[in-house]
Amino acid sequence: LSPGAKMGCFTFIKVMMILFNLAIFLSGGTLLGVGIWVKVDGESFLKIFGTLSSSILQVVNVAYLLIVIGAILLVIGFLGCYGAQKESKCLLMMFFSVVLIIFIAEVAAAVVALVFTGLAETLLTGLVTPLLKEKYGADEAFTQIWNVTMTEVHCCGLNNYTDFNNSYFYDRHQGYPRQCCDMQEPCNSTMAAEMAVQGCFKQILEEIRTNAGVAGGVAAGIAALEIAAMAVSMYLYCRLDEK
Repeated sequence: LSPGAKMGCFTFIKVMMILFNLAIFLSGGTLLGVGIWVKVDGESFLKIFGTLSSSILQVVNVAYLLIVIGAILLVIGFLGCYGAQKESKCLLMMFFSVVLIIFIAEVAAAVVALVFTGLAETLLTGLVTPLLKEKYGADEAFTQIWNVTMTEVHCCGLNNYTDFNNSYFYDRHQGYPRQCCDMQEPCNSTMAAEMAVQGCFKQILEEIRTNAGVAGGVAAGIAALEIAAMAVSMYLYCRLDEK
């Protein structure tokens, strides 16, 4: 390519890099703002998004999650946008490094999720089952979370209905949650065994496997964007030596 064509290509990629990372920066700012709003005024969030959001807020601290994701996107967007605008090799290298770290972390998480599913089930059983026995029916927030989960996912306990044996709920009601008997009451051991409702871990795992194509497509798309971003940042970084 002629020097003019090379310069035109460099300018085009630089502008695309700026616009792309500006979008990331604005998205990060939005998520950060929503996270701060949820943290400061959670009641308004619940009114807007309904009762299910209450359970979600109790399972995952949405405010902190949004704040962390928003902050990461802000940093990435700033480094990419400002680095391209100022043609700063230092900022471009920092952008490349941050995206590379995130990419490696995502790949590692995917590998762990695929390889250690059985280990995850064992760990969850050891951690969650005692909580089910102790808190289900006694702690209102904990009970609501599990009721919503078991109803929406059509599951019972973490593994199956036996998770509620010798539990606070069983001792008080002499039976199992109605979700363990396909919403029929009273739910005794005979009916629960006949219904054989699967545990929530297995059901959620099955849902993930059923939608693996969609999840894989989204993950592949994100990975492709990250690789493209790293490639573009390295292109700009290397081209700066020639200017």
